[in-house]
Amino acid sequence: MSHVHVKFHQRILEQSAPIQDCALALGTAFKDALGEVRGIRRYGTGHAPLDEALSRAVIDISSRPYCVTDLGLKREKIGDLSTEMISHVFHSFAMAAGVTLHVDVLRGENDHHRAESAFKALALAIRQAIERTGGGDVPSTKGVL
Repeated sequence: MSHVHVKFHQRILEQSAPIQDCALALGTAFKDALGEVRGIRRYGTGHAPLDEALSRAVIDISSRPYCVTDLGLKREKIGDLSTEMISHVFHSFAMAAGVTLHVDVLRGENDHHRAESAFKALALAIRQAIERTGGGDVPSTKGVL
C-alpha cells in the first residue's frame, strides 16, 4: 500500500460536498489499491488515545459496505468544520471502499481530541486488516469476497 497525500485549501472545510468527495476518492483509491482481496488478514481493530480521548475502530474488508459511528461530539463545529461531517467522512469512505466499519469514541471531553483519536484508530485498524498473511487465499470461508 502506498502513501496518499491530499492537499486542499482551508475554505474546503466550510463545504460539505468536497469533504465527502475526498472521502469517496480515498475509499475508491483504497479499494483499487487492494485489488483482489487475497492474502490479507481482512479484519482489523485499532484503539487510539489522544490525551483524555480514546477511540476504537473495527474494519472488515468484506465487500459489504456498512458504517456505524458513535462519536459523541457535542460542539456544532471544530474550527470551521461542521462536526456532523465527521461521521459522513467515515460513511463515505466505507461505502466507496466496500468495507464494514464501526468507529466509536469510548471517552473524552474535547471534541477535537475525540475526532482525531477516531481517525487514528481507523488508521490502526486498516493497518492491521491489510497485513499480509503469507498465503494467497481469499480470507473467507466462501472463497470469495
